Amino acid sequence: MDSMEGIVFELILHGGNGKSLAMEAIAEAKKGKIAAAREKLKQSGEELQKAHRLQANLIQQEAGGSRSEVTLLMIHAQDHLMNAITVKDLAAEMVDLYERITIDGGVKA
Repeated sequence: MDSMEGIVFELILHGGNGKSLAMEAIAEAKKGKIAAAREKLKQSGEELQKAHRLQANLIQQEAGGSRSEVTLLMIHAQDHLMNAITVKDLAAEMVDLYERITIDGGVKA
């Protein structure tokens, strides 16, 4: 997808997928399914990596002199991605905590 609008929508798509998978990881960990939670975190990371590659390409293009218009949609996409990264990072911490709870005496959710 080459159009700026298309790239922006891909950022939103992959960011949203990454966030949803991170939330699914928390839900799996809450049920004591730590391996499934870790798999969801892995998938979340893969989605966020796709978005990050798109973002890096945009930054490289701008650094190379190809400026693009900053639109409200682009700002939304960047905000969406940063929020998804934060959720994934927090989900990883929560999975670790649920794993400790499980090891130390069962899930107490």
